[in-house]
Amino acid sequence: MILNCLVACEESQAITIELRKLGHYAFSCDLQDCSGGFPEWHIKGDCLDIINGHTSFYTCDSSYHKLIDSFDLVICHPPCTYLSFAGNKYLSVEKYGDKAIKRLAAREDAFNFAMRLYNCNAKHLCMENPKGYINSKFRSPDQTINPFLFGNPFYKVTCFWLRDLPLLIPDYQVLPQPPLYIQPNGKKRYWVETVTGKDRAKIRSKTFPGVARAMAYQFTNNFYI
Repeated sequence: MILNCLVACEESQAITIELRKLGHYAFSCDLQDCSGGFPEWHIKGDCLDIINGHTSFYTCDSSYHKLIDSFDLVICHPPCTYLSFAGNKYLSVEKYGDKAIKRLAAREDAFNFAMRLYNCNAKHLCMENPKGYINSKFRSPDQTINPFLFGNPFYKVTCFWLRDLPLLIPDYQVLPQPPLYIQPNGKKRYWVETVTGKDRAKIRSKTFPGVARAMAYQFTNNFYI
């Protein structure tokens, strides 16, 4: 069964490519140009404009597409800049004043955007994010995974909020790389947390290949859908 799929907030096209390999009618969508190499599968724009289906759109190769129904599967990656726990230390109004007030407002905007993604009318949905504000304000995730459970030797805790989808089954567990260093307070710091440079956000947000393959295959398994 060929499914209509949207991977929202994905410029890397990691999951989109895996869905296409399986023969599905899949598109990535992001405000940025795609880096995955397939502009003919990428929609540059606001995913909220199309996420509920019953729509038409152009991909980056100027091809026109029309979807007369809702998407069968949506996988969404709302930006985590203001949603993860990483920035919580900057939320103290007493300490940071207006900077904290602006960050608190940005966190609410980010949360509301994530909820609009989650509450779209797709038949099956996975929302992905690190541990953070979504866990406390919305609900606990249905599943928490790590790349080393799917063949990539990295530690990166990732949460899934699922709607009418199965839990991912680890398919190739390997040993994760050890932490690069341990802080005086005992906090372990792994590679993905220590990436620096102008492309830091892009690099950290990319879905690991093994996880992308597992999501594409297991979420579209004909027996389940």
